[in-house]
Amino acid sequence: MARKKIMEHSAILIILSIFVKNIMATVPKPRNPDGQNKTKNIIPENYIKEIRPPTMEGKPIEVDFSIRVMDINSINVEDMDFRMDMFLKQEWQDARIKIPEEMFEYGDDSVTLPSQFFENLWQPDLYFLNSKVVEIATLTHKFSSVTLFKNKTIRYAARMHAIVACQMEFYHYPMDTQVCPIAVESFSYNTNKMLLKWHGAGVTIIPELKLLQYNILPLILEETHAYTVEKNGNFSRLLVYFRFERQIGHHLIQTFAPSTLVVVLSWFSFWLDLDAIPARVTLLVTCLLTLVTMFTGLRTDIPAVAYIKALDLWMAGCMISVFAALGEFVIVKVLYGKYNILKAKEAKLLKDTSLTQWAGPPSPKRVHNFRYKNMAQDKIIHVYWKTEDGKEKIMWKEIDRIARIVFPSFFFFFSVMYWTILIFGSTH
Repeated sequence: MARKKIMEHSAILIILSIFVKNIMATVPKPRNPDGQNKTKNIIPENYIKEIRPPTMEGKPIEVDFSIRVMDINSINVEDMDFRMDMFLKQEWQDARIKIPEEMFEYGDDSVTLPSQFFENLWQPDLYFLNSKVVEIATLTHKFSSVTLFKNKTIRYAARMHAIVACQMEFYHYPMDTQVCPIAVESFSYNTNKMLLKWHGAGVTIIPELKLLQYNILPLILEETHAYTVEKNGNFSRLLVYFRFERQIGHHLIQTFAPSTLVVVLSWFSFWLDLDAIPARVTLLVTCLLTLVTMFTGLRTDIPAVAYIKALDLWMAGCMISVFAALGEFVIVKVLYGKYNILKAKEAKLLKDTSLTQWAGPPSPKRVHNFRYKNMAQDKIIHVYWKTEDGKEKIMWKEIDRIARIVFPSFFFFFSVMYWTILIFGSTH
């Protein structure tokens, strides 16, 4: 019996051991048991991430920098800034890291690691000098990565959003070109410790990028050194100038063409006789109010500035032209009234003279001398006069006739000068 029990216990143990082995066999084994330690082996124990990588003879470490612009939007003239989405890359060499060969796949000379690994490395403390907000794009995690090369080059890449300040000027508005520089600089390392360089093309823009109101002119890149008072030293600085040229097509259709038509419409009053006073006054006042309303609405597109813009000069030229036409009507109306008064006095005096001084009909020569000597020539402004061929000229009619030529000529000359100065001035 004892022997039988021992055999039963042995059989149970054998069955249990087989069952345990089967269970352990179903658990997946890691492909590389040392995989978790490989990334740790990259960074030696004596690695200090707060100290910059060593260089030969203590030369400044070179950091290559590049930007790939994916989108530019929200060019805000009120706050004078714009939003930019970009891919940013930084590259430098760190001789202290040790990358095991087994980390590289066959034929590759680099390996990409998660962004968390970047926290264990020395990092160039670069920043945008004129940025308001800079942040890494996120969805489920931050869009950034670290790539290690066999030659111990480290590349950090990230998808970023930035709101960049831009000191805008509107002297040539609406044909202005806004120049918005972006400066990249190290916060702690001066030129003796770090040099920044553009990598490859430096800054590129995707060909599909289109802006509604601006054309993006070719970029201007610079590598320079600048003395920073706040940090008391010379620092390596990268500069890229974004130039946004405003498209004038919108303003040609919405501003310049309508205002020109309103000014031309005001000239029609010169062909209206003074018998149609209500029509002439209504036409000129309506033109003036239309321009005021039009230009008042345009002021909402740009912030109020303390200097005169190119659009202000156009507004002033149009309004002065219409206001001058209204002033011309007032002058003509006054002269018309004086002309009628003089004609009435002349008729009365002629009647009285013919009754008292002559028994017969008055001499035409004597009446003529009386009229133009006493009624016209004694006045500073001749309300009417006789030409050598005997035709009578009336002052208010002559002013209307001259205005039909002077006003269009003045506005044409103003337009030519305005567009010439605006076009050539905005290109400099």
